[in-house]
Amino acid sequence: MFLYIIGLVVLFYACRWLRELKQVPNKSEKFVFITGCDTGFGNLLAKYLHKEGFCVIAGCYTEKGEVELKKVCSARLSTVQLDVTDSESIRKAAGIIKTLVKEKGLWAVVNNAGISQPSGPIDWMVIDDFMNMINVNLLGVIAVTLSVLPLIKKAKGRIVNISSVLGRICFPSSPYCVSKFGVEAFNDCLRLNLAPFGVKVLCIEPGFFKTNMADTRHVQDSLRKIWARLPQDVRDDYGSDYIDRVKVMLTEKIEKNLDGDLMKVVNCMAHAVSAVYPRTRYSAGWDAKFFWLPLSYMPSFISDTILLKNSISPKAFN
Repeated sequence: MFLYIIGLVVLFYACRWLRELKQVPNKSEKFVFITGCDTGFGNLLAKYLHKEGFCVIAGCYTEKGEVELKKVCSARLSTVQLDVTDSESIRKAAGIIKTLVKEKGLWAVVNNAGISQPSGPIDWMVIDDFMNMINVNLLGVIAVTLSVLPLIKKAKGRIVNISSVLGRICFPSSPYCVSKFGVEAFNDCLRLNLAPFGVKVLCIEPGFFKTNMADTRHVQDSLRKIWARLPQDVRDDYGSDYIDRVKVMLTEKIEKNLDGDLMKVVNCMAHAVSAVYPRTRYSAGWDAKFFWLPLSYMPSFISDTILLKNSISPKAFN
């Protein structure tokens, strides 16, 4: 009986693997719009899809990002300067995209742009910290999607939203989780709304990778700035050595475990764009598959115990 079950599981994954190999035809006629292409996943994805034959429209926050991408790609890659928090910038980008795609419509939009700082305990935050994070990571995703949605529907294309494992389960110390839980909700609503139109909505949930967003030096700098503005009573609650203890944790636990193979995420993003039968969700990275995702399904008292055990406690609870 056990071997029979194992055989069925193997057969299922073999069939799924074969089914997912099939690629969409006429890639050279399909336009893909990617946000956040200056560095990291977005930059690598733009180059990869360009190499695969797609017409890529790369949204870059800086002029430098545009110039660097154009240097290494052909005329099939276009760039637009894009600030996902600026409605006028989004409107202009959508106008350029509409001109480029003409009657073909837009095959895919990949909502990749995002920020990870400020981070820290919730009682260190002010409302502007949450607003800044939500404006980029959530409202930016919604605004960009709505701006090109008619073009996506025309092509019966797809929308790829980059969330995170922290959109499934929370750290006790980051507005980032709040924004990514919002992305998950938007993604699920959108998927159901657009299914009748033949539009696919996919979600990528990466684990922890070695990108600029996960650079522990940036995290430490952000924490120091927030610490400097805290009232003395809050500092006393956490202890004068709290920042030092967090630094040790970031160096010894987080930094050493960051995955340096960014293509694990890029391959998921590319598959979501190019496969005839993409997955609804992609868990990118071994930590996402074998730790964070299983942890998110556990009862809260178990996941809370594990997360609290591996976090830095305030002085009052040491």
